[in-house]
Amino acid sequence: MEKQKYYVCIPAGEISQVRYGNNDDYTIYATTEEVTMLRAKLDNMDKAGLDTYVRAHVPIMLYHNDKSNDAYDDSMTKVFEMIYKLGDEQSRSHIEGMGILGDNHM
Repeated sequence: MEKQKYYVCIPAGEISQVRYGNNDDYTIYATTEEVTMLRAKLDNMDKAGLDTYVRAHVPIMLYHNDKSNDAYDDSMTKVFEMIYKLGDEQSRSHIEGMGILGDNHM
């Protein structure tokens, strides 16, 4: 399958072939199957984010001992790993600068 150019905006959970507004946080080159996999990872991150929101409203649960926060962090790392793998040089450089992947991206 031929790879196409896509723009990814993580806060909006958006993957688009059309660049507009601020939807171009990261540029990737991906097949339709890879975009579907990235969409699933973004959806998992969104669901985990909702779980952390719910947890935040339960005062007796401590942040540092909470599985929903761990799930969110894990899903976010998986999103960044995939963007790093598919991304252009600027996207990879930005992710490296964030240090979110540690040495896992090599």
